[in-house]
Amino acid sequence: MNKTALITGATSGIGRATAHEFAKQGIRLIICGRRQERLETIQEALSKQTDVHVLNFDVRDKKASLNAIASLPSDFKNIDILVNNAGNAHGMDPIQSGTLEDWDAMMDINVKGLLYVSKAVIPQMTERKTGHIINIGSSAGKEVYPKGNVYCASKHAVLAITEGMRIDLNEFNIKVSAINPGLVETEFSQVRFKGDTKADNVYKGYKALQAQDVAEIIYFTVSRPAHVNIADLLVFPTAQASSTIVKKDF
Repeated sequence: MNKTALITGATSGIGRATAHEFAKQGIRLIICGRRQERLETIQEALSKQTDVHVLNFDVRDKKASLNAIASLPSDFKNIDILVNNAGNAHGMDPIQSGTLEDWDAMMDINVKGLLYVSKAVIPQMTERKTGHIINIGSSAGKEVYPKGNVYCASKHAVLAITEGMRIDLNEFNIKVSAINPGLVETEFSQVRFKGDTKADNVYKGYKALQAQDVAEIIYFTVSRPAHVNIADLLVFPTAQASSTIVKKDF
């Protein structure tokens, strides 16, 4: 496609799968994450298919995010595709017993981190009057479920920001899309349940979405003709009907 994409949260799950999918299509990559060793491993693997640049920073750190993207070499400065994928869920507690640390982590990464990275990338898109921003939301941004409170709030915010971006950037010919997966079998539940054995049962008894499934949808979204923008896409595994209804075969 002769384009350059920046992907946050590229060291695992949907982000890593998207990096692999984009590399297959010849898209130049800027892969971002907190785990330097993983970034280097992915860079080594994908450099056989495309040019890859690594940025090691935490999206929660405003200064680090802005400085990292400002440091891009000239060959990578013109970003055509931004995939705001970095995100997490911490804990699954009712509102009365949730922890401030968990709430901060979710709002800082899912909302503020997305904004920091977008702030660093959008100006060169508006200057060139071209670009595509993909914000990875969640089915949790479409409905609220028991004990989902702050996580759901953060993903509702992602959708509101996406819609606001689409309106504000319309005059600059910039596409803005939200991709909202349901249950995807990644490290997500290990983080959410903090290594508790509950995490082992989240994906049992049915076939969850795989990171590759979502990566293929993301590539489909960015590869549409110039006049087509997939604004908001919700995807479930077949076994899932809503955030709380999943058909499991036990």
